[in-house]
Amino acid sequence: MCTLYLITHLLHYSISIHMKSDRRKFIQQLGLGAIGAGIATSFPWGDAYAGADKKPFFEISLAQFSLASEFFSGKHNTLDFPVRARKEFGLGAVEYVSMFFADKATDTTFLNELNQRAKDHGVKNNLIMVDDENIADTDTAKRNHAVESHYKWVDAAKVLGCNSIRVNLGSIDQEGPADEIAKAAIEGYSKLLEYGTKNQLDIIVENHVGHSCNGQWLAGIMKAVNNPRAGVLPDFGNFCVKRTKPATMDIAGYMATKCLEEYDKYKGVEELMPYAKGVSAKTHKFDAQGNETEIDFVRMFDIIKKSKFKGIVGIEYEGGLMHMAGQPGYLTNEEGIKATRKLLERVGV
Repeated sequence: MCTLYLITHLLHYSISIHMKSDRRKFIQQLGLGAIGAGIATSFPWGDAYAGADKKPFFEISLAQFSLASEFFSGKHNTLDFPVRARKEFGLGAVEYVSMFFADKATDTTFLNELNQRAKDHGVKNNLIMVDDENIADTDTAKRNHAVESHYKWVDAAKVLGCNSIRVNLGSIDQEGPADEIAKAAIEGYSKLLEYGTKNQLDIIVENHVGHSCNGQWLAGIMKAVNNPRAGVLPDFGNFCVKRTKPATMDIAGYMATKCLEEYDKYKGVEELMPYAKGVSAKTHKFDAQGNETEIDFVRMFDIIKKSKFKGIVGIEYEGGLMHMAGQPGYLTNEEGIKATRKLLERVGV
């Protein structure tokens, strides 16, 4: 579980910067250069979606990161993503990831084509998960530059007809007192919210790295900014508030670190739900009954339902990365996405 989170953070925070030049090298380092012979993992459910006769109290979307291994290995492209979400998974909403089309952020031809493909297949473009510079940087000049670096993604989201962009408050290597970083986060986030308000777009924050993985800290940011365009995207899996430092500043170093302190994920989600404008249902492994082995989805969705949430819950299956790396027990991207949907439909009724 720890290793998978580290891989995810590296993909979100490091590879987006070097994606064009170093993608192939990174994939080779991670062992994702080619799909192996496959893992013989059998599960008792069939292809038909469970709970088809009852609809959950939320809409289900597909996060692009669920297919991360295919995007990083060049087997999939963003233009086909909404089409695949509809045709292969029967889903009518999608969540994009900025790193997978970073060079197209200002390409209106590309964005218009992507939007049209989504419309042609009855797919709603819900949000863009943006992983860019740190808008909670304690250095004023760096923070202001980071905020402005997000403007292009607000513009892109507007072209796509999205409701919001998801941002981060912090970075994987940021250190410092919680109150100091909170002050910087409030300043940077408030400035970005001004641009979001101008463009009638929500700017929402995910518990992702550092202090943002503390539910109380992130809820405090929401209280402080007090902006109707602000909100959060609670992620079930990102609550590690303290981990060991990497011995070396490379992939191997990061993967060797361990989570030293994890915030209570159920408490964290409960604290964040009053500000939630979406939910990220993260999954990694499933047992023979179709339950997520690391997260109690029944308990989690009891919390969500009690909050009166009626928005969109995104499928974010990460086990496909480990499947491609040859680690046993993980489903393929397709199997994991379908298993997550079945689970959501079961706990959401």
